[in-house]
Amino acid sequence: MPDTPGSAQAAVVPARLCLGADGTPRSETYGDIYHATAGGLGQARHVFLAGNDLPQRWQGHERFVIVETGFGLGLNFLATWAAWRDDPQRCERLHFVSIEKHPFTADDLATLHAAWPELAALATALQAQWPPLVPALHRLQFEGGRVVLDLVFGDATYWLPQLDVEADALYLDGFSPAKNPDLWCPELLGALSSLAAPGATLATWSVAGSVREALAAHGWLLEKTAGFAGKREMLRGTRPTLSPHEPGQTQDNDQVDPAAAGKCNSAFACGAGTHKRAMVPGAGIHHCALVLGAGLAGSTVANRLAARGWQVTIIDAAAGPGKGASGNRAGVLRPLPARDDGPLAQITRAGFLATRRHLDALATALPELADELIGRSGVLHLARDATHEATQRRIVAEQAPPADYLRFVEREEAARLCGWPVSSGGWWFPGGGWVSPAAYCKANLLQYRNAISTRYGIRIDRIAYTDGRWQALDAQGCCVAEAAQMIVANAADARRLLGDWLPVFPARGQVTHLPAAPTSAPHCVVCRLGYVTPEIAGERYAGATFLMKDADAAVRDADHAENLAKLEFMLPGYSAGLAPAGLPGRTGFRPASPDRLPIIGAVPRLGEDSAPPGLWLANGFGARGIVWSALAGELLADQMTGAPAILPHGLAQALAPQRFLGRRPRRTDRK
Repeated sequence: MPDTPGSAQAAVVPARLCLGADGTPRSETYGDIYHATAGGLGQARHVFLAGNDLPQRWQGHERFVIVETGFGLGLNFLATWAAWRDDPQRCERLHFVSIEKHPFTADDLATLHAAWPELAALATALQAQWPPLVPALHRLQFEGGRVVLDLVFGDATYWLPQLDVEADALYLDGFSPAKNPDLWCPELLGALSSLAAPGATLATWSVAGSVREALAAHGWLLEKTAGFAGKREMLRGTRPTLSPHEPGQTQDNDQVDPAAAGKCNSAFACGAGTHKRAMVPGAGIHHCALVLGAGLAGSTVANRLAARGWQVTIIDAAAGPGKGASGNRAGVLRPLPARDDGPLAQITRAGFLATRRHLDALATALPELADELIGRSGVLHLARDATHEATQRRIVAEQAPPADYLRFVEREEAARLCGWPVSSGGWWFPGGGWVSPAAYCKANLLQYRNAISTRYGIRIDRIAYTDGRWQALDAQGCCVAEAAQMIVANAADARRLLGDWLPVFPARGQVTHLPAAPTSAPHCVVCRLGYVTPEIAGERYAGATFLMKDADAAVRDADHAENLAKLEFMLPGYSAGLAPAGLPGRTGFRPASPDRLPIIGAVPRLGEDSAPPGLWLANGFGARGIVWSALAGELLADQMTGAPAILPHGLAQALAPQRFLGRRPRRTDRK
């Protein structure tokens, strides 16, 4: 596996609401103020907007990217968003990335934001999407996705080297170097500088000599200008448009062309990895993509590309979306904590948060599907035994997650939550619940129905690359559809199209359907080596089996018996009177990878040869298709458009198809 981040740091410690005698917000941790006493909004506009020549510099850009150290109250973001809104020549998309080690709670933000009634509408929208205070990159989207806030909760010294971003402007707004030297140290300023595009600018209120020396050493051309209110000076900087010069050299200011920052003049199909920022669709420009597969992977990728202005065609061999493993009537949405908080735990946390936000957006956009799409019942993950219960307790104690994300509940409370006697305590995820994969796929396509076209009942025999375009060919060799970009999201069938280097294999899963009366127990999703849902339209669902090398699509009594045994283990006495024979159910085949991580990114090989550019993969979700779907869609769309990535670099590399090259191909025909 490629290098990945280790632990995603200690628990996020919230900032405490504290006001000075003059009403200025203060940090007790750092003994400093959050903004100038003369006014936070005025400081944001003078230092950070005007200091980066905004809004002028974003005009004419399709996308403009800002990176900030120190989100604080969010005033810089709100002021920037307001300026973007007011500018008739604004860039098509504004992407704001900000890191905050000690975020405020949503309630405290609401109290603080009340001081600026002119920002009330934007502040309320930010507070409504405010994420749980867990270490992660939280992507919030506003203005129909045209304004994106990547809000990173954690230590900047950990996160900055992991960000996959090319910034047009930098806001340096931490507490003063004397109070918080770590945020201004040469190493961190070097990591921040490495994120800057040619021609980027920076601004900060600090003119400390150590800050100027570190920035100059990394190639910034600096100047002091008039500061805000009573502060005599502030600092502005420009990144040369030419290759960064060696430390100590100088370069004339007239060589800097901020308007050219971040532009990529190459053809769009330049190939993954050759340009950090690819050309992206703007006004009057429509890029097209071809997606193979209309399950959770394919439909979510199509949705995320359509949200960015793409035209997408989906091809599936079934008669409609979500007819494979994604056609199950209900699945579970919850993260998977671990003591080491390793890649799997970090990715499931990021996936859980991304999917929950995406489902909320779908339910808002398509209210007629909301009740069918998601049930916000919470998820109770019971301990398997005493050892596992001790581990669950320890993880909660050590990682100290906020209660609205995860807490440990004793056996008595667990029984009250689910409405049935249980034999152990466990984790309670109040933000989890059940999701209908079939409705999820349908909603993904309906939200952008004018940008997504569908072709069902067509099996693609092979794919080919001709004259810079990818073609999907049927058994007769006829081209069904073509586009410059192709995403292979057709579950385990991807191996047939791409080659044996790709170790994706079908895992048979059977779910048992049980009759259920309204308000009957359990009242939430319960997990314990299996899962069972609350009542959903007169039924509940229990499962699921997970078998490799089993191609039998029939619903089997033996698998029902296994699911009932899991149900009994979860809820003692619940399966009494239930016999497996003749129970209804459903069988699906989930694409599984050998390391149980999803496979997302540019395809490195087609058969035995290197793959031409423009071929992508979203696959290998296994039993976690719901949890990883939105994260996969966002990450792949980021990679295809050159946008800042929703995952830190190490985790994105851990999911890349490239990781399987050099491994000995597995065979599934051995007895």
